[in-house]
Amino acid sequence: MESLIEQISKKYLKASVVKVKSGDTVKVHQKIKEGNKERIQVFQGLVIKTTQPKSHMSRITVRRIASGVGVEKSFLLHSPLIVKVEVTKRSKVRRNYLTYMRQRTGKSARLSSVDFDRNEVNRVNDIEPPKDTKPVETTPEETPKE
Repeated sequence: MESLIEQISKKYLKASVVKVKSGDTVKVHQKIKEGNKERIQVFQGLVIKTTQPKSHMSRITVRRIASGVGVEKSFLLHSPLIVKVEVTKRSKVRRNYLTYMRQRTGKSARLSSVDFDRNEVNRVNDIEPPKDTKPVETTPEETPKE
């Protein structure tokens, strides 16, 4: 028997999420709303922290150097604002939280890469939606015309 919290959290799980680990270099495609326009912005950097990987609150912290300044962003993987997460490089690390990367620049900031199947890692594993949800019916007026 599932608890009430587990039932609610399953409802908010995204159908497809890539498994991301610390040490991965990722491209995060995020929806940005500016006024009444919406666009997709790509943030590429090193994953320095992952938290709660099997929860609907799973979060990654991505770090990159922009104009000589270190920038860190934290992303909720199951957020509707995250369109796609793509792993571009996988590195060998022995920690989950790479705080030491904040002090490193240049050659000392390099991590040794690991061979991996990029297509296999970036293929999303579909999770079945909960059975108690009903598909949304659209009227002919709402369907896009080609």
